Amino acid sequence: MTESPTPPDWASARAANRANWEDRVPLHEVAYGTGALEDPAYLTSGIRTDLAALAPFLPDGTVSGLDVCHLQCHIGTDTLSLARAGARVTGVDFSPAALASAAALAERLGLEATWVETDVLEARTAVTGDFDLVYTSIGTITWLPDLERWARQVSDLLRDGGTFYIRDGHPSLYSVDEDAPTLELRHPYFGDGGAQQWDDDSTYAGDGTVTHTRTYEWAHPLSAIVNALLGAGLELLRMDEGTILPWKFSPRMVEVPDGYAWPEAERPLVPCTYTIIARKSSGPGAADARERPPR
Repeated sequence: MTESPTPPDWASARAANRANWEDRVPLHEVAYGTGALEDPAYLTSGIRTDLAALAPFLPDGTVSGLDVCHLQCHIGTDTLSLARAGARVTGVDFSPAALASAAALAERLGLEATWVETDVLEARTAVTGDFDLVYTSIGTITWLPDLERWARQVSDLLRDGGTFYIRDGHPSLYSVDEDAPTLELRHPYFGDGGAQQWDDDSTYAGDGTVTHTRTYEWAHPLSAIVNALLGAGLELLRMDEGTILPWKFSPRMVEVPDGYAWPEAERPLVPCTYTIIARKSSGPGAADARERPPR
């Protein structure tokens, strides 16, 4: 990873990232074990974890019968698990190859879903309707330079009283040198608007390599994530931090149930994930909160 001395314009960074994610699709079709979804009772481990966390904040503790929008859905394994849990699902992603894979998987499984190709920062314009739940899963918002704009998309997609859920890699984790022999800080925790440039032909899942190796990501501290959601008119209901990741961030991580974690002695030292559950305000002043410019 190198710090990009002159951050690329968003269109160029987005194009590079999309080319990289297009390359990942056939690799992830294998690595994600999509065949497991042939079992009609199967839900991905991520969705099992997230539904348990969401249950206290949902009607009857379930997504059944709810309209759910999954932002940055990739090849749709989590989206279709939500559908299998009874939700009416819309998956949003900027990769046409990923959405084609998701649609083919949905057809094979006999599950209904709507797929929308768009940048997540333009989701409200591209997606029809509004939703009871907007869902975002692991490995997402580091790809976005503008959290205020992202949070507005989330808020505008939600019905009044609707719920937002995100579980993602913790910003503290992303500041760690994944290749060091011990826990060492290497990357920025606090973003300054500049892009982090990566050149890497591997992907977090599977053994294959990609052709388009250059990607751009942005550091966002936890405070910026929370404040963007609050500024968009969402009410924070719960926040948690966790020690288990669904992918192997570092070669030193060890396999545990439902993912990977640091060796046991190091596990209390750095969080691996954060979870935020928020609700769109529906009382007086909600619109004013969404229109208030960020400080």
